[in-house]
This record gives sequence, C-alpha cells and structure tokens, in this order.
Amino acid sequence: MIPADSLLRTNHLRSPALTPFPPTRLLSFHYPSASSPSLRFSSSSFPRELRIALRRGRRKIGAYAEMSKKMVIEEVKEEEEEEEETPPMILEDQEGSSKPRRIALFVEPSPFAYNLGAKWVIVVTTHEGVPQEFYGAKVIGSWSFPCPWYQKVPLSLALSPRIISEVAKFKPDIIHASSPGIMVFGALAIAKLLCVPIVMSYHTHVPIYIPRYTFSWLVKPMWLIIRFLHRAADLTLVPSAAISKDLLDAHVAAANKIRLWNKGVDSENFHPRYRSHEMRMRLSNGEPEKPLLIHVGRLGVEKSLDFLKSVMDRLPGVRIAFVGDGPYRPELEKLFSGMPVVFTGMLLGVELSQAYASGDVFMMPSESETLGFVVLEAMSSGVPVVAARAGGIPDIIPEEQEGKTSFLFAPGDLDDCVSKIERLLSCREFREAMGKAAREEMEKYDWRAATRKIRNEQYNAAIWFWRKKRAQLLGPIQRLVRRFFKSPQINYG
Repeated sequence: MIPADSLLRTNHLRSPALTPFPPTRLLSFHYPSASSPSLRFSSSSFPRELRIALRRGRRKIGAYAEMSKKMVIEEVKEEEEEEEETPPMILEDQEGSSKPRRIALFVEPSPFAYNLGAKWVIVVTTHEGVPQEFYGAKVIGSWSFPCPWYQKVPLSLALSPRIISEVAKFKPDIIHASSPGIMVFGALAIAKLLCVPIVMSYHTHVPIYIPRYTFSWLVKPMWLIIRFLHRAADLTLVPSAAISKDLLDAHVAAANKIRLWNKGVDSENFHPRYRSHEMRMRLSNGEPEKPLLIHVGRLGVEKSLDFLKSVMDRLPGVRIAFVGDGPYRPELEKLFSGMPVVFTGMLLGVELSQAYASGDVFMMPSESETLGFVVLEAMSSGVPVVAARAGGIPDIIPEEQEGKTSFLFAPGDLDDCVSKIERLLSCREFREAMGKAAREEMEKYDWRAATRKIRNEQYNAAIWFWRKKRAQLLGPIQRLVRRFFKSPQINYG
C-alpha cells in the first residue's frame, strides 16, 4: 500500500525487480512533503501590530470555516444521495480490448512510483540534477523554490509550459496525484485543462501536524484546502481505515469516493536473511550482545521520538539505534546525550535491509502515521514491533493479532510500552517466534497485488465517476442544443 515513501524516498531508495506488468504509461511528479520541516515558533515573539492582525485573521478564518463546513456537509449529502450506484469492475470500453491505460502520476513521497516502473513512467521532480531516467522511467526536473521556513524543502506547482506540454504530449487516460501538498494543485489544474479523470491518494495527515509546527488555528483552513482538493477529485485513496474515518468525519468527500489502498511491502528486499553481525556491531556501538531497539524513518518532531528517552531511562543495559535523518535530529542528539544511542543517518539498499533485520525490537511511538510503512518493513524483516495504537498502525497489527505478530501500546502510556518491550527482550524464543509470525503475515501483502488492484479496479472506478459527472454537466447543454437546433427531417419517400 502506498502511502508515505517514494521513488525518491525520504530515507532511502528502493530497487525491486521490475515485474512484467502490461505496459501502462505513467507520468510521475515528485517532491518532498511540504510538512517535513520541524519548525515551531510562537506569535508572542512577533510585533504587537502583527499579533493583532493574526488574531483578526484567525477569527475571520474560523467564521468562514464554519460557514464553509455547513455548505460542504450539504453538498456531500447530496452527492451521497446521487451516487449510491456502484461503479462496474470493467468499463464498457475495456471489454474485448487489450489497450492499456495511460496514467499520469503526480507523486509526493510514495513507493507507488516504482511499483509500475519501466519505460511507461515519466517522473517529474523538484530536485535539481536528477538523472535522465530511473529504472527505465524518464525523469524531468521541475523548477522549484525553497520553503520559506525550511530551506531544504523544495516546492513546485509543476505548471510550467514545458511540463504541461510533456503531459499533453503523453495523452494520459487518468492522472494520479499524491495529496496534500503543493504539486497536487498543479496536477488538478492539468487534469482539468486536459479533461481527464484525477485520482488523489492521501498520504500525510497535515491537520495533525499543524499544531506541532505552527499555529493551531490553521487547522481549519487546512481542512478547507483538503476538502477543495478531494472534492475536485474523481476518487480518493487512503492508506488506512483510520484515515478514511477522519476524512469522512470532516466531510472531505462522499463515502463511495473514498477507497482503501491495500497495504503492500517488498518482502524480498526486507527479509530476515539480511541479519548481519557487522551491522549489529555498528548499531550497538560495538556491543552486539546487548539488547538492541531500532527505529527507522524521518526524524521529525511529530514522530514522538522523545518518548523513547523515557523508555530508555526504564531499560538500563538496552541500546537504541536511529536509522534515518531529519530536522529533529540535533534536538534528539542533545536529548539522548550520554546514553547508549547511535544515529546512523540515512542508509540505502542492502545496508538499510541489514539495519532492519539486525535489531531485536522495532519501536514506533508516532501517533500520526497514515499507515506506517516502516512497520511493514520491520515485520517483513522478521523483527517484532512495539508501536503506539494510533493512526494507521492498527490496520497493520489488528486486535486479533496483538501479541502474536507484534505489540501495540496505549499512546503515551510508558508502563504499557516498557512492559511489552521487557516481555520480548526477556525471552529470546518468544521474540523469535513473534518475529517469524510477523514475517509470515507480511508475506501475504505483496506490493504487486496492491498495485494490480489500483490499476484494475480503482482507476476504473475513478473513470466511471468522471464520466458520470461529465454526463451530468453536459446533459442540460445537450438538451438545450437539441431543442434549438433540431435535426432536419429526411424524407426517404
């Protein structure tokens, strides 16, 4: 399943063997998530006049948000009444035809880009100096500008005449865009310009991150933006049932237009066979015999990684390794100063696979994951997970599998978390049995199957919804034309 990594993944690149899918032409647009920077500031440090303006703006935005929300609820109800009909599995124009769909894929961090791969993909990214192709996919660098508050995050609308021309020349049957972000606006504009259906997949739960990075009153405007984007889409894909519920509760789109993207993991590149004594030496700082906790991912303030400091205080003799990088790393290094901790930075390829497989327990304290791909990869590597029961994680470790394939703890409950780690570390046989069960469970979720479902079912649904909407819009115009411009009667007499 998709959701937060990509062809140019935040933490590492992947290189699975390309599979012999029917040729589907893709156009992929990529840039790092705009929610990435770990930025926090207080309005108390601003001049008095600016604080007053911010407060006035906040009140106006709040009032507008409430009015807009009521309008959206009414519109969603109307759509739900109109669109109860279920799209067919196979569209009429596909019956008896082997012609593949051409897909324009606008991608923010997500593993979906490599899932379809090969010569039918075009990747447009904000990064400069990109290669001309990546695993057979044409790569185009899009002009970008740095985020004002975090210079390392490039932003781009991907709406230059050059890129629009490339997409138009490609003649896509459907556009697939990652959301939310900046580039999704470009994808939407191009979809409307070219009159093609658009699918949006929701990967980063920005409303949850906003209070940690900036002003909490910006949450309502953010929901307005998300509603605007996804109500303009023909179909929305989400990585977990929890996120689907959040979007439905916020009336982002009609229920039948929000679909679950099946989870998938590369079980060949993330495998127990990559367990390495040399890597364990590196991760444990030369003490491989000591218990080793690992965390893989971007080091951001929203990941609740400071919680692991309290965990380590309760577990003397245990080592922990952070694999990955991010804006919160300097603060974490200060927080864990003097403790048995290793920060490896970004690891790629085989080294990353070895890091996953060489730990004893994988830790995931984050409460804001839309799914948690690193959890899938850890379990696929045969390492049991101890994760917060929040966000999309329970979709990976459902209630009936808790204590069998991995453990979940109540968010923020230190005692619950520590007790489950101790159970795993105190009995090697129990830990290895759980790791084996986790691996067997992940073998069921092949990324190829998840991709086939998107390509063969979800895209068809989006095209069907688009055609229905177009027919509804054009219907009155066609009736008006027939009324005033009646066809001449031909007498064959």
